[in-house]
Amino acid sequence: MAERHRFDPGALVAGLYFLAVAGIFLNDGFNNRTVVPFMYIGPALLVGYALVLLIRLLTRSRRQ
Repeated sequence: MAERHRFDPGALVAGLYFLAVAGIFLNDGFNNRTVVPFMYIGPALLVGYALVLLIRLLTRSRRQ
């Protein structure tokens, strides 16, 4: 009998994070005004990547 796959919250958080970042960049590209100043995007990206990595590491045992 096949094993049932468990829910992975890390994948959900990563997906939402990358969709939000893509939305910000698309909005900046299509409009002539910036939603978020570029001075804040770099640190926010690094903090977001760290958060996604942390959640993926903490939920790794659920995926194995």
